Amino acid sequence: MSDACGGTTDEADSADEHDADAGTGTTTCGATTDGGTAAEAAETDAGSTGSSACGASSSGASDSDSTSACGGGASSDTEEKVEATVDDFDADPGRLVAVGLGPGHAEGMTARAKSSLADAEHIVGYTTYIDLIPDEITEQADELYDTPMCGEVSRTEEAIDRALAGHDVAIVGSGDPNVYALAGLALEILESKGATASMVDFEVVPGVPAAQSCGARLGAPLVNDSVSVSLSDHLTPMEEIESRLHAVAGEGFTITIYNPWSRKRRENWETACEILREHRPDDTPVGIVHGAGRDDEAVEITTLGELESYGETDLVDMTTTVVVGNEDTYVWDGRMVTPRGYETKYDY
Repeated sequence: MSDACGGTTDEADSADEHDADAGTGTTTCGATTDGGTAAEAAETDAGSTGSSACGASSSGASDSDSTSACGGGASSDTEEKVEATVDDFDADPGRLVAVGLGPGHAEGMTARAKSSLADAEHIVGYTTYIDLIPDEITEQADELYDTPMCGEVSRTEEAIDRALAGHDVAIVGSGDPNVYALAGLALEILESKGATASMVDFEVVPGVPAAQSCGARLGAPLVNDSVSVSLSDHLTPMEEIESRLHAVAGEGFTITIYNPWSRKRRENWETACEILREHRPDDTPVGIVHGAGRDDEAVEITTLGELESYGETDLVDMTTTVVVGNEDTYVWDGRMVTPRGYETKYDY
């Protein structure tokens, strides 16, 4: 799950960013493997790095190996596939909750998100997202399982397998689980295992998405119709991204751009800026929010004509969300404003 403007905004973009340290997690999920059950295979706590006998990986690689056994391998070409099926589990299923952490700070988490995490026995997620959870919540969890970027499939499967083994599990991400995130993947993997969402009482606990949390930093740019487009071509071909940009830029939407820049996708940013300028004047207001809710938060309002140059700055990276105004958007008192249309109906 990824979507917050203060964190990596797209879990699917793991091929671009995977230089975090390997996370925790020898699983005791109970799935039967060639070496016996996972409970038999796991002699160490979930706080130790490395292997998963939970169906997410059968390699048993150590934390010193080049490829993480969790599936979050150092190579972006690592093939991920579902291992254990529902028939491999003997326990009564537990519960699986996909929790959105919001913009990246404890104050931005909803009360429901905090409550769901407090109730979870196991918490699974990308290392950076686990670090966003307040200590009072993580300290009371029975187990934490975190991995670096890469391995979204195996990380999600890890959470599912733990739930199928009888545990109450939360899989977390920044922003909202339904925005460029893992809620849909969890349902797909449950189906591929022959399980059902009802079997694990699957639930999505929404969080504040990046578009909304970053829009709030900028003023009121999203008051009228708006759309979101990710520039990550890890799962979506760039040709499709370009087609979508052309389609929405020609209409009166404000556009929120996720995953605007990485060291491997420099051309995507340049192409996106060119497409936007084909459809909108250079003086169109654009808001840039870097690391919202984090210690390095930075907010700047510029124009579409100047936007491409920001790709060469520290302001635009994978923790950045960009909001492109429409033909009515203007800047007033340092804030972006997109009229809703009240001025056409009322005198004020």
